[in-house]
Amino acid sequence: MTGTAPQDDAALLAAVGPRLRVLREARGLTLGDLAERTGISTSTLSRLETGQRRPSLELLFPLARVFRVPLDDLVGAPETGDPRVRLRPRRVNGRTIVPLAHRPGLPHAWKIVIPQGFSAPHLKVHDGVEWLYVLTGRVRLIVGDRDMVLGAGEVAEFDTRTPHWFGSDGDQDAEVLSIFGPQGERVHIAAETDP
Repeated sequence: MTGTAPQDDAALLAAVGPRLRVLREARGLTLGDLAERTGISTSTLSRLETGQRRPSLELLFPLARVFRVPLDDLVGAPETGDPRVRLRPRRVNGRTIVPLAHRPGLPHAWKIVIPQGFSAPHLKVHDGVEWLYVLTGRVRLIVGDRDMVLGAGEVAEFDTRTPHWFGSDGDQDAEVLSIFGPQGERVHIAAETDP
């Protein structure tokens, strides 16, 4: 017999409100900001977050779109039992991006393939912290007034509120692992210490 019991469904629905609040706060949005972006009234959003309003698809679709998360992540849908990871590469500004992890309120991870021709800097600024690990090739990284080249095995971490850009060094394709988190989060790596 498959499926979830009614009490399991009730628990899933009760967890939606707190999950929505965490997502909104992690992105630094007020209820008013979210209302403006979704077309859902501030009072409805407030009642959703506090559990006074039952979530519906009509309300969750625009929220998933604004938060850029799958609907399953908003409702905390149970795992299907299939352990396979279905990576869906996509092309973004000439790069191939493969999402590796995408959970609400948590850092996002991508493998990015940067073609050799992607070497003209175009600096950008946004909230968050980014961590890059060069898997193959060489990556040119500009952060503020620093311009550097990272080789395979090198790592960089920077505040994305500083103008930044990374691309190929112009000589070969490169692959990087990118972890991006909300402002204030840093990547912490546990290291073994000598006795």
